Amino acid sequence: MKRLFLFLAAAAVLSCAREISPEAVLSCVQPAALQPGDKIALVSPAYFTSKENVDTASEILRAWGFEPVVGPNVGKEYLGYYAGTDKERLADLKWALKDPSIKAILCNRGGYGTIHLTRMLPLRSFAAHPKWLIGFSDITTLHGMANRAGVMSIHGTMCSLMAKSQGEGMTNTLLRDLLTGTVPQYEAPAHPLNQPGLAQGTLVGGNLSCITPILGTEADATLAGGIILFIEEVEEDMSHIDRMINALLLNGVFDRCRGVILGEFTDCEANLGYDSVEEMICSYLKDRDIPVLCGFPAGHGDVNLPLILGAPVTLDVRDTGATLTFDVAGETQTISTETETGIIESI
Repeated sequence: MKRLFLFLAAAAVLSCAREISPEAVLSCVQPAALQPGDKIALVSPAYFTSKENVDTASEILRAWGFEPVVGPNVGKEYLGYYAGTDKERLADLKWALKDPSIKAILCNRGGYGTIHLTRMLPLRSFAAHPKWLIGFSDITTLHGMANRAGVMSIHGTMCSLMAKSQGEGMTNTLLRDLLTGTVPQYEAPAHPLNQPGLAQGTLVGGNLSCITPILGTEADATLAGGIILFIEEVEEDMSHIDRMINALLLNGVFDRCRGVILGEFTDCEANLGYDSVEEMICSYLKDRDIPVLCGFPAGHGDVNLPLILGAPVTLDVRDTGATLTFDVAGETQTISTETETGIIESI
């Protein structure tokens, strides 16, 4: 009888993780800060990246004091694009999530293909041994799953881009600091399209093209109430972006938003009568009484500042600028998004 009770209780928890009412708010645990010598798994859930990039990223992680562990199937290619078959990519991801000695997972590259893994990857895989999942672009799908499973994750640079930059620059420095327990508080400059306001909520989101196809599924973190939505995009036509924004509207996503952060819209040509993608998106938000922060340097641009998805945040947008604060454990350092070094002070 006791075993039956425990089974039913576990089933109820998993059921709650899959079904979120609009009133429910995500409650995510914060993975532990990494210590010197901790293992970081390098996996490829989507497109292939070269061995040279993986080796260079591994060297950078060693220089940071960590032990890189490369997934058994990393290096394989399938159909000229993918980093192995669906089963091979899934196997590496499951291995990294299941192994308690691995304290973080760094994705090697985005591209496409992560969505293939969602139907074969139970949400409980992310919650069994909470650890930082790092990546952006196509990795957005995994962020949604991690957050729905109740685990925070890091929207940040990946192996291929770390190798390209040789681990230098604010993007990489802030990721290293965040992994070791120093949390950024971002100070952003004023933007003509900003919408002033103060809001607290759970930060979710990522790449717009990856959010849209998972709307309403168990990988959709936007189903929760009280969210601060972050979106970015790359090389998309304005009409396609408009279509995806309308998909969010039709699914009630903006009704659940307490605030919106617009990241980089890299190489997205403006048309449809608008001067920018941001202007078009803001036209749908202007009548909503929520703060909107435009031009945050995260996404596919040269600077991709790390964001903690699934974290409670405070978004304060003023006429003179904006502040994004992560209400999580750790020492805080204030970062100006428009300075070269970025670090203003430690709190």
